[in-house]
Amino acid sequence: MIKLCIIGAGSSVFTKRIITDLLLMEEFKSIFIALMDIDPERLRVSKLIVGAVSREIGANPKIVTYENYQDALIDSDFVITSIQVGGYDPATIIDFEIPKKYGLEQTIADTLGMGGIMRGLRTIPVLYNIGEKIMKHCPNAIWLQYVNPMCMNMIGINKLIPDIKSVGLCHSVQGTAEMLADDLNEDIQDIEFKCAGINHMAFYLEFSKKMKDGTKKDLYPNLKELAYKISEGNDELSSRAKVERPEGHKMKHLTERVRYEILKRFGFFVTESSEHFAEYVPWFIKKNREDLIDRFQIPIDEYRDRCEYSIKKWQDYSKTLKEESKLETYRSNEYAGEIIHAVVTDKPVTINGNVMNNGLIDNLPHDSCVEVPCLIDKSGISPIAVGKLPQQLAALIQTNINVQQLTVEAIVSKKKEHVYHAAMLDPHTGSELSIDDIWKMTDEMIDAHGNMIPELN
Repeated sequence: MIKLCIIGAGSSVFTKRIITDLLLMEEFKSIFIALMDIDPERLRVSKLIVGAVSREIGANPKIVTYENYQDALIDSDFVITSIQVGGYDPATIIDFEIPKKYGLEQTIADTLGMGGIMRGLRTIPVLYNIGEKIMKHCPNAIWLQYVNPMCMNMIGINKLIPDIKSVGLCHSVQGTAEMLADDLNEDIQDIEFKCAGINHMAFYLEFSKKMKDGTKKDLYPNLKELAYKISEGNDELSSRAKVERPEGHKMKHLTERVRYEILKRFGFFVTESSEHFAEYVPWFIKKNREDLIDRFQIPIDEYRDRCEYSIKKWQDYSKTLKEESKLETYRSNEYAGEIIHAVVTDKPVTINGNVMNNGLIDNLPHDSCVEVPCLIDKSGISPIAVGKLPQQLAALIQTNINVQQLTVEAIVSKKKEHVYHAAMLDPHTGSELSIDDIWKMTDEMIDAHGNMIPELN
C-alpha cells in the first residue's frame, strides 16, 4: 500500500485538492493517508473532508491522523509539507506591522522582502527537523515541498540535508499558463510553453499554440499587443481581473498591470501574480507615490486580508461540516498527484519544479534554487537543463537570489550579520529605507520573533 504523509494537513482547502486528485486515480483509491497537524481542530476537520471526498468518489483509503510528524512519517513513500511556522498571529502580523512603522509597505511578504526573510528564518529550521526525521523514518520517500519562501527553504534543505529526495512545488507556472490562455481566448490544451527561472520569478521563454497541421504559432506578439492595452488601464482584457474577490477584501478585483508592464519592459511574462511581483523589484511600491499604487492597482497588505478572510471562512466551514457531508470533487492543477502517479506507475510526466541549479541554468549561480522543467518517472525527479536565460532576466533574478542565499547563510552560520545583508540587498527594502533604518527594523523584527527563530550571534 502506497503511503502519503501530509504535514500541515490542517490547510484544509489544499489537503482537499491533493487528496481529491489522488483518489480520482484508480491506482490510489486505497492509499494510506497520514494526516498531521499541530492544531487538533484543524486536523479533525481535514479528516472529515478526506472522508467526505472518499465517499463521493467511491474510494476506500486508510486515513490516520497524527499529533506529531515523527510517527506520521514512518514508512511513508511520499511526504507533502504545507505549513506556516508562527501562523498568522503572531508571525505574519509582525512581518507586516513592524516594516510599516518604518514606512515600508508590503503586499504578500511570504517570499522576499522583510516578510520573506523573517519567514525563511523561522521556517528553514523546522523543515530541517522534518527532513532529518524523513531520513530516519522513510529515507527513500520523495519530499514534495510546498512551503514558502520556496527558494530559501529549498536552498536550506539541500545545504543541510544534501542526500534527501526533494522538490519544491508551486502552482504559479501552470496557473499563469491557464490565465494567459484565457486572456488570449485560447484553449489551454492547445498551449505549449517553456518556462524557467526561480520560484515566483520564472519566465515563459516560449509560449505558443499547437496548430492542427502540427506547426506552432508563437503567441508572444499577441501577448505584447495585449500588454500595451492592459498597461493603459484596460483591465477587463485580463481574465483574472474579471473574477470577483471574496467579501472583505479591499480591492474588488486583482489586476495584472504589473506583470504586463514587466512584459513590455523585459520582453517576457513572469509566472507569479502582480501583487507578488510588485514587491520583488524596486519600481512599483514607493512612499508618497500613491500615483504608482493607483496606476498599477497594487493591493497593499493583501496577504493580511487573505489570511483574515480564510480564517473566518474556515471557522464558518468547520461549524457546518458533518460526518455525512457531501463535497464537490474535481481535478486541480496541483502537481503533487501527477508526480505520485508518474513515480508509482512509471508513466512519465513533465512538471516545473524547484531544485538546486547545478548547471541547469548556465547564467545563474550553481548553488541557487531554480524552477525548471522536471521529468518524473519511476526513477524520481530528473531536472532538465535549459541553458542560458536572456541576460536581462538573469540579472533581474539575481537580485532576488542574493537575498535568498544570505538568509540561508544566516541560518547555517548562525550569524545575525547576514540578516542585515539580506535586508539591505532586498530590492524593495533597499530602495525605500536608509541603512540605519534597515538595521533598526531588522533588530526589532528579530526581537519580536523571540524563540520562533534560532538564536543568531
